[in-house]
Amino acid sequence: MKAGLLAAAAALWLAGSAPLLAQARGPSDADIMGDEATPGDVLTYGMGHRGQRFSALDKINSANVKGLVPAFTASLGGEKQRGQESQPIVYDGTIYVTGSYSRLFAFDARTGAEKWQYDARLPDGIMPCCDVVNRGAAIHGDKIIFGTLDAHMVALNRHTGKVIWNKTLADYAAGYSFTAAPMIVNGKVIYGNSGGEFGIVGKVEARDVETGELIWSRPTIEGHMGSLKGADNGITGKTNASWQGDQWKNGGGATWLGGTYDPDTNLIFMGTGNPSPWNSHLRPGDNLYTSSTLAIDPDTGVIKWHFQTTPHDGWDFDGVNEFIPFDATMGGKPMKLGAKADRNGFFFVLDRTNGKFVSATPFVSKVTWATGFDRKGRPITVPENRPGAANTDGSKGTTVFAAPSFLGGKNWMPMSYSRQTSMFYVPSNEWGMDIWNEPIAYKKGAAYLGAGFTIKPLYPDHIGVLRAIDPTTGKIAWEYKNKAPLWGGVLSTGGNLVFTGTPEGFLKAFDARTGTELWKFNTGSGVVGTPVTWEQDGEQFVAVMSGWGGAVPLWGGEVAKSVQAINQGGMLWVFKLPK
Repeated sequence: MKAGLLAAAAALWLAGSAPLLAQARGPSDADIMGDEATPGDVLTYGMGHRGQRFSALDKINSANVKGLVPAFTASLGGEKQRGQESQPIVYDGTIYVTGSYSRLFAFDARTGAEKWQYDARLPDGIMPCCDVVNRGAAIHGDKIIFGTLDAHMVALNRHTGKVIWNKTLADYAAGYSFTAAPMIVNGKVIYGNSGGEFGIVGKVEARDVETGELIWSRPTIEGHMGSLKGADNGITGKTNASWQGDQWKNGGGATWLGGTYDPDTNLIFMGTGNPSPWNSHLRPGDNLYTSSTLAIDPDTGVIKWHFQTTPHDGWDFDGVNEFIPFDATMGGKPMKLGAKADRNGFFFVLDRTNGKFVSATPFVSKVTWATGFDRKGRPITVPENRPGAANTDGSKGTTVFAAPSFLGGKNWMPMSYSRQTSMFYVPSNEWGMDIWNEPIAYKKGAAYLGAGFTIKPLYPDHIGVLRAIDPTTGKIAWEYKNKAPLWGGVLSTGGNLVFTGTPEGFLKAFDARTGTELWKFNTGSGVVGTPVTWEQDGEQFVAVMSGWGGAVPLWGGEVAKSVQAINQGGMLWVFKLPK
């Protein structure tokens, strides 16, 4: 009798403590896969593996958002500022954010008090292309995981910040680096690489989340061998099918933005960067698999399908922009689709089960390199708007004016898909460039461009435009124009709201259906981070990183002059409605 009572009591205790034990262990694979449906945390970059950046939370809504006020701020401190492009991860009363110069912070989610900070020991020879940014971390179990500018992946204890494992991904002296947020799929840390302007080779890789050991590797340039569990796993594509000679050996195609995952098809979607060098006359052919979207088996690293948005890219139109799965009815038929707002100025919709082309519509006001896409998904290019070949005497080739500029109709900043309005909210920019080609030869660790450029705004009163796009028609429902370029991510919510930041320092909220600006708050520095929202203690919170930087002030030419007075910073801002 006594033994029975003790057993029953033990069973009750175990049942009651199960949530506490789960919290202590940290998020499981199942928790991470269900991130979209759990409003009390933010476990993934993209607020769900599909990267839709939508929350059903509606306690903050279009009727009351005007009352939103700061709950607290937290500083990244020190002199290591520059661009703060991170998206927060929120779990078990802690907010995790990465900072410039490969730092990771843990803050109390109720007070903003710092719990711990980790600073990577970066060597002097790092070669980040486009600022010393980091876009976020991944969480799994007792680990918080992020990449560093010297091409390492580091797993830290989420409670203490102590290193659990630290793995070298590539040779930073050859131009490799890492800026994206890794992704966790079924116990694997999946990531890409940065360094596309240095003649590196793009890769997608998977490591064991517990040990950091490599499981598979898939190069994104044809001719290179993949691996699975230490053995060869087939060449990517077919050697010299779309590259001549040895050009593929330094072909570019960096996967520097990370990817999304679709459980319906069990596919990872990774975008690939521009081919190397920029001078397209030195590399005839489509140059697969650059400027593309790749669908990859997460268990083996095998490419299941690809779609190239800019074949034989001559304008630096990286195809890294996120490919977001969504479902819709087109032509009376329910379809599993995916959408991508590309650097090249076109908004693409594909059948995500097989990569078949559905549509491509311009989402910026001016596109000069192509007039559109044919039914097979090939661009109808304008030959005279490709920069000319360098002359035989070594002088530069013919200069052309191209729009969008190489900074893109949309660059890295992630868009959002609202499951409430069925629209995509795309942060875009209106700019063009004078571009010309020059002679170039590959040298390890040196920039491998073979081109020069000057970026110019298209309009005197605005560069940035936030657009609401119906993916079934490509039509723009509304747009908000901003004087400076938009360089931060977007969040949409069930409260009929869209949030995004501006370089002028504002976090803004818009009516998701009309585009009416409903609220703004100046954070004191440019907002180039990505906002998130979650529920805690019965209240809804919104958080965003503030800190001006990124590629615009470094590469923006005439555009950069217009924003050179913006102060740098490094702050986490958290907002709520007053009680």
